Amino acid sequence: MGRIAGIARHAFAKAPIETIDRAAVTLEGGIAGDFRGAMKGKPYKRQVSLIEAGDWAAAMAEVGRDLPWEQRRANLLVEGFDLPQVAGTRLRIGANVVLEVTVETDPCERMNALADGLRDALTPDWRGGICTMVIAPGDIAVGDEIRIEE
Repeated sequence: MGRIAGIARHAFAKAPIETIDRAAVTLEGGIAGDFRGAMKGKPYKRQVSLIEAGDWAAAMAEVGRDLPWEQRRANLLVEGFDLPQVAGTRLRIGANVVLEVTVETDPCERMNALADGLRDALTPDWRGGICTMVIAPGDIAVGDEIRIEE
């Protein structure tokens, strides 16, 4: 088991990133207040994105920078947990929230605007994180446990 080390959201594309200590997670909108969770499509495969703290640190070391994790524009930062790289795997956060892995989060060109070479540094071995869809809603907070749902 790992833990949620950070929660972030942004109200619209290219909006400033807001870090928060707790959030509601809904079937319709993902992280409350984050524009990506409510995007249309059936099924929409990118409601909530997650990245491992160790993967972000490794990418930062590779590019010689020390940027805050939320600049990745992921919703959740996890520590002490290897994110699964298999679509369909379900993750439980805290008591109620269940997310299902859909796809790898492909790093976009925007990452190179943050640091030269960052996009490439986030590409190997799903280092850029995972995208998920919400299966069971609820509230989450920094410090909540995250584990694979059996």
